Parts: sequence; C-alpha cells; structure tokens
Amino acid sequence: MSNQLSDRINNLVPSATLAMAAKARELRAEGKDIIGLSLGEPDFNTPDYIKEAAKQAIDENYNSYTPVDGYVELKSAIITKFKRDNGLTYEPSQIVVSTGAKQALYNVAQACLNKGDEVILPCPYWVSYADIVKLAEGVPIEVKTSIESDFKMTPEQLEAAITPKTKMLWYSSPCNPSGSIYSKAELRALADVLQKHPQIVVVSDEIYEHINYGVTEHASMASFEDMYDRTVTVNGVAKAFAMTGWRIGYIGAPSYIARACNKLQGQVTSGANCIAQRAVITALEESPERIKYMVDEFKNRRKLILELLNEIDGFECNEPEGAFYVFPNISSFFGKELNGVKINNASDFAIYILEHANVATVTGDAFGNGNGIRISYAASVEQIKEAISRIKAVV
Repeated sequence: MSNQLSDRINNLVPSATLAMAAKARELRAEGKDIIGLSLGEPDFNTPDYIKEAAKQAIDENYNSYTPVDGYVELKSAIITKFKRDNGLTYEPSQIVVSTGAKQALYNVAQACLNKGDEVILPCPYWVSYADIVKLAEGVPIEVKTSIESDFKMTPEQLEAAITPKTKMLWYSSPCNPSGSIYSKAELRALADVLQKHPQIVVVSDEIYEHINYGVTEHASMASFEDMYDRTVTVNGVAKAFAMTGWRIGYIGAPSYIARACNKLQGQVTSGANCIAQRAVITALEESPERIKYMVDEFKNRRKLILELLNEIDGFECNEPEGAFYVFPNISSFFGKELNGVKINNASDFAIYILEHANVATVTGDAFGNGNGIRISYAASVEQIKEAISRIKAVV
C-alpha cells in the first residue's frame, strides 16, 4: 500500500533532542554505558510539598474533566505568580493552562499564523520552534547570532529581518540552548524596533525564568506598557520545579489570543490533567525560594562543566547566565578526521561523540546554529566529570 500520510506529517522533522535520547536508550539496551547529556530535564525529584498536594487532590477525588483553560484556582495562582515575579497584571480571561508549555506554543502558532506568515527566530532557538511554526503553515526566519554576542539578537538584526510578511517574533530567555538572558535594556531596544511594526506579536518563552544565576535579572517583554497588548508570555513548571512529566504549561496573553487558544484546545486535548493542576497551584503559590537549592546546584555544575570543557582544545565556550546547558562552538573540528571519522558539521560531531565517547549531546543544527552542540549539565557531578573526560579522550 502506498504512503497515505499527509504532506504535513511527512515533512515534519522529529525532535532532535528526543531522537538523541531514543538513540541513547537503544545503545544502553545493547549494553553500552551511555551518559545522557541530551535531554533538557532536571535530575531532581519533584519537591515533596508539591507531591503532597497531588496526593491530597487524589484523596479529595479530583478525577473529572477539567475546564479547558484550567481550574479557576490555578488561573488565580498563575495571576499571582505573574504579578509577584514579573510585575505583570492579567485577568483570568487572559490565562490558558495547557498540557505543557510546548502545547501552549503550538496553540499560539495555530491561533495566530496564516499560510506564509513569517516568524522571526533568533538562533539558536529551542528545537521545536521552527517545526511548530511550519505546522501552522508559517515561515521561520532565522536570525543568526554568535558566541561573541552571547547568542543574543541585536536591534539592528531584528530590523533587518522584518518584512511586510512578518507576523511574530519568538524567543526564549533564559535561552534553550545557550543559557543567554536578555536584560531589560536589551529587550527595550528590541521593543523600540517593534514600535515601528505594530503588526508583530511577540512570544516570550520564560520557562527557565527561575534558573537564573544572578548576573542578569529576569525581564519580561510584556512588562513594557507599549508591548503588553502584543506579547504572549509562556511559562510552566517543568524545569524550575522538576516537573517535566506533570505536563503543565500556561500563557498570559491578550484576551483575543487567549480566547483563540482556549477554542483550539477545546477541540484537541481539552483541559490539562486534574491532579497535576492541583499540584501546580501549590507550586506557584509557594515562594520560588523553596526551589533555590536546585538552582544553586545547577550553578555549581555550570562552573564545573565550563572548567572541564575549557581544558579541551577546540571547544569555545561562553558563560551561560541561566538554564542548565552549555552551547560550545566546536566548528574548529569541521573538516578534520577524528579516529578515522570525517567531521563535516555539528551533527557529525554529536554522532561521533555518542559512538566513540558514549556521551549523548544534541547537534546545534537542530537549534538553528550549526557551529555548536548542546550539552546539558542536569546530571550528577560524577556523570559530568566522566562525560567530559570521555569527550576529551576522543578529540
């Protein structure tokens, strides 16, 4: 029988991070000792006070369908969080709870983009942005940045990328995969450019907000009065609260976009999981200080992995200010042979590291920057030391 799948799915690229994780599992099943530094997942357990809230919800018989856009109590907790942490004021009608921040992003793309609309993506960007845009028949427009600029887009680059077809700008801060953080002044400079182009809606992905090492204070594009009505702020609990599997994300958005996302979600997944929502109420109502122990540990690991990587000839690193990744430039290896293997690009290098050092990373090609690889330090100190030692031995 011939392929009956849609062009949409045939043209869709599998997630590179999930693909590398699957490859690592496959090699482990073959008996190989693979150290996984590819997935963006904290290696901590969900804090006990959040788990207790979930247990209580089970005991209180939360088991029915939830409102499409989230429990009223959760939306209230989100509104409080936005005000407390970001200085943003939202009404319940502006909040939509989804099954993870990834679904929230997908909802926004489907709600806002028409065929041919352009979406500016500063590179490197989170691996799924481009394909989420393409699924909505939008056109990703990549803006190249470099390690010298800490992988941040300048106002001049933004202006140059804008065309009559530009509909949206998407970025993450702290950034996955670079860990870069846009300061309030840097965001203001970008906002000044956008004032000349009122048709552009901004998606500010702030999922790593609390994993910030104190160099640059977190800032939200929506905090500017002249950007509030055209910014969608995306957040969730996966990263900072070690709740990746609980699958809760949310947006604060202009009411018309929130209503559209609610409408779409009502025909796709409906409301997010009831027990997870009750647990997230507690997560957001408590002070972020309660998760600082994880951030402190990530900061220690960042110091360690940078020290180790900087000892390897050919690796060029900047110092990420947030998240739990390093994104070293490894382009010095391109065109060379390592143990008889020709390295032409970052994908070749990532596969080489996997097969010869038994360390899983992710190619920068997946993030729109082909000069680097993403290495997660959401792993134990012992694993980090061993992984970088293995890489050093084979390059």
